[in-house]
This record gives sequence, structure tokens and C-alpha cells, in this order.
Amino acid sequence: MKAFTLSALALSLLLAACQPQTSTTAAETPQPAAQASSAQASPWWQDAVFYQIWPRSFYDTDGDGHGDFNGMTAKLPYLQDLGVTALWLTPMFEAPSYHGYDFTEFYQVESDYGTMAEFEAFIQAADAKGMKVILDLVINHISSEHDWFKRSAAGEAPYKDYFIWRDTIPEVGSGWGHAWSDNDKPDAVWHYNESRNAYYYAAFGASQPDVNLRHPDVVAEMEKMAKFWLDKGVAGFRLDAVRFAMEGGPDAQADTAETIAYWQDFNQYVKSINPEAYLVGEAWVDIPVAARYYGEGTGLDQGFDFEVGYKILGLLKPDASGDAQFGTMQSNTQKTADVSVLQQNVQQRADSVAPLSFFSPFLTNHDQERIAYQLKQDDAKAKLAAAMLFSSPGTPYIYYGEEIGLTQGGTGHDVYKRAPMLWDNNQQAGFTQANNSWVEQLALFGDGFPNWYPDFLAGQLQASDRSVSAQQAQPDSIWQLYKLLIALKKQRPELGTEGSYQVTQWDNGIVQITRGLNNSKSLFLLNLTNNAQDISSINRTGLHASWAFDLDGNTLAPFSLLLLHSAL
Repeated sequence: MKAFTLSALALSLLLAACQPQTSTTAAETPQPAAQASSAQASPWWQDAVFYQIWPRSFYDTDGDGHGDFNGMTAKLPYLQDLGVTALWLTPMFEAPSYHGYDFTEFYQVESDYGTMAEFEAFIQAADAKGMKVILDLVINHISSEHDWFKRSAAGEAPYKDYFIWRDTIPEVGSGWGHAWSDNDKPDAVWHYNESRNAYYYAAFGASQPDVNLRHPDVVAEMEKMAKFWLDKGVAGFRLDAVRFAMEGGPDAQADTAETIAYWQDFNQYVKSINPEAYLVGEAWVDIPVAARYYGEGTGLDQGFDFEVGYKILGLLKPDASGDAQFGTMQSNTQKTADVSVLQQNVQQRADSVAPLSFFSPFLTNHDQERIAYQLKQDDAKAKLAAAMLFSSPGTPYIYYGEEIGLTQGGTGHDVYKRAPMLWDNNQQAGFTQANNSWVEQLALFGDGFPNWYPDFLAGQLQASDRSVSAQQAQPDSIWQLYKLLIALKKQRPELGTEGSYQVTQWDNGIVQITRGLNNSKSLFLLNLTNNAQDISSINRTGLHASWAFDLDGNTLAPFSLLLLHSAL
């Protein structure tokens, strides 16, 4: 077997020597008692469990086929029952697109979702149930339909320099192109505007021009916007595309020192408004680079760990599909999965310039193929993925629907990843009273887009066990496991970042993940093989099971798990 241990207090990882299956030993990094006793109360986000909501797809109350603020309010009891303590709303400001990442207004809510009063009521209702709400904030770019851009294109002061302009497009070979690829294509990021007879920089497409964050008026306006929403009662922001805030030339379009300094200044301002406000950044990049946004303690509060989901998926499906353009998902063709990738992931976090508590692990988000789709709706593997996520240190994020194994109807367009929630087995799966949901309003997606959703939905409803109501009625469903894992994350001190992290891989393919802190211990036993495996030699003395549906004596069923814990 191979054993790996990580203690967040020591920020080190020890590798144990290979041992025979019958006499396993594992290196444990001791907990310094003085450090443990003198630890200060951690910020609220370090103990949170986040749930990402795509508002348009969550729940529709007014019958227009679009999810809305009142729908999210109506489903707060569901979220409370599930156990999550914080919510991330993808963009809910007024925008011309269905996805909302191209704001036209900074101070108006998306009219498809309801009114400002209904949004405020949702925030108040969530707060009453002990849930924090953070908003998706896009500072890197705005819509080409925004009044700022129209005035800038017309050359009006002071808007003239609110964006990044040049008279001629760079030549091929100059190095300009998407910062996340090796393509030398200047026309991918520089776009011609007839009104100004000039080219503007827009890394994410012509409809989303980058703002000039070197302009003091733009900086002040972004701070004003943040204050407006903080004053509404939101708890913070998920910051979109943080890597690309300040471009410094063709070889410096991402992760520049100027960019990191900008976010440090922005964090300082946000904390001046509310010292408990939270900033989490989308830096879709390898861990050592993402860690730089910690800014030596003055930058972002947390950043997403984009690699852990790829690692977990690679263990469960070695030929997994999905775009690993920004991550490090590795192909693994071994008959028995090598779980050292989990150890390597946590070690990378611990060895980075940020503390372990900086990183937020997740499986997938709105930009990635859903985990259930990649696992071909194999519920057993979906449960293993959830167990590996919640055993990993850090603040976990759940993408809506992952708790029921929500899948998707195809690939090639982002709408497949963002389809409506399946609440029950009634018409439109209980999402809307309308005959058609928003994904069937094909004008939103361009000419020739197929109406894929009716057949997909019919197949999901025919399965009869894919909805929330069906899974809540099953004691061993994916939903029940998520509810348990969330409760354990909140209750068990060893599952925080101060708990030790040890991964053991047995010769028969059983994976043992051990978390410990002082006298508290949790054991995750995962069978990553397609055969039943004996676990009789694994020491479980003094531990009780919280999940043992696939255990027959000392035999763990294929692709199943056993969760055990010491008394609290």
C-alpha cells in the first residue's frame, strides 16, 4: 500500500513506506498543541458549504419559463434541509445574453428574474435561515451594449479611455491571442469598431470588451458597484476571470503583478465597507499560480481549486471527457487507479504561497461538463466523487443538481450544462408551470439551434429516480449522501483544514482516506474497482459507520463506499 499524510498546521506531507496489506502503518504529522489551542476563530467562509445556483434554471414561479428570485426564496427550505450554508448566484444583473456575463447595468437586477424588491426579499429570507449569499461579479469586462462602451466608441470624455483601444490590429506573430492558449491570433482579442475606426481589446469576444482598470474613474465605479450590493446585504462576491484584469502586452495578458495588486486594492476597499465580506476568485490555472491571488494575506480570501475535480474524475473514469485546457486532468489507463493524484493535489496546495484554507475544491461548475454526464449517470461513481470532494480540505462548492446526479443532454454549447433543475416527475419536472422552459426558447441560442430538451427531459422523467423528490425518498440516493457529507463537514472538526489528511491505497484497489484532529477521526473507504473487495484487515476499532449501504460483512461492493467516525 501507499500512505500519504498532510497536516495543515505543519503544512507538510509525509510519504510512508510501502507496507503489506495485513499490517498497514501510516505516518501522522503531530498536531502542535500550542498552535491548536491558540488558534483564533476562523472567518465564516472557512466553515461554509457553498451551493452554486444558476438562477435561470433553479425554479420558476411566474410561469415564464425562467427561474426567478421568488423561486430561489421558495426553495430556501430545500437548501436548508440539504444543509448548505452559503449560496453563489451566477450573474443576476441586467444583461442582453441568457448567461449574464455581459452586464449592461451595474445597479439593476435581471428583469427575467424579477424586481429589486424581490431580490432584497430573497437576501433577507436567506439570512433568516442562516445562509450567506454571494454574487457573481464581472469586473474584467462588460457588454458592448453598455452605455460606457457606446460613449467610448464615440470618443466622448471621460469614457474615451474607459476601454483599451489602438489604431491598428497587431500583426500575426506579435504574440497577441487568447491568454489561455498558444494560438497567435490577434483578431481573437482585438476587434474593430466602425464608430471609432479603431480596435478594442476584448479577451472573451467582441460583445464583451475589457474595461481599462488603469483608469481611476473605472476603478472608482467598480468600487461604487461593490458597495451598492454589499449595502443590499450580500456577503461578498465570486470574481469572474480574475487572471485577466490588467493586460501588460502580448506576453503579459494574464496573472500580471499589476493584476494581483488590483485585487489587493479591491479587497482592501471591500473590507472597508464590511470587514466580513468575502471574495473568491476564478483563477482557472494551475495551483501555484492561483495561489498568488492570496496576495500575502491582503488579496482574495479564497480561490477555486480547479484541479481537484479533474483528479477525482480521472480516478473514476480514466478516459473522461472534458476540457482540461486550464487544469491538469491526467489520463490514467491503469487497471487500478493511482490515488497518489489526490495526495499530489493537496500537497500542491500546502506547498503553495497561500495557506491550505485559501483553496475551495469542487467537482464541476457552469463552464464544465457535468460530473454525472461524464460518468454516464453511474450513481455509484457519483457518490464516490462526492466522498472524495468532501474528504478533501477546504471550503467545498456544489453545482446545483450535483446532489441528484443531474446530467446534460449533449455537448457543444454551454446551455447543456445549465439546464433546469429536476424537482419532481410532473410536467417540466416541477421547474415551471409553463409548457416550455427557457432552454426551449431557441432564439436565445442563435439560428439553427436544435430543440434538444423535450427528449432529454422525457428520458429523465421516465427514469423516475432522477428528481429531488424521488431521491429524497430513497435512503441510499446521491441526495442522501450529499446531505450526510454536508452535515459531517459542519460537525466533524477533523474535516476542516486543520485536520490531518492521509490517503492509503491497498493492493486490492480499496482507497482509504483518513482525516484526524486530536482525538477525532473520520475514515472514508472507497472501492474504486469493479469487483467486491475484502476490507477485513483495515483497522476500524472504535469507529462507527454513518454510510454502509454496500457493505456485506467485511466485503465492500464494487464502486461503493463506507464512512466511519470516532465518537465526538
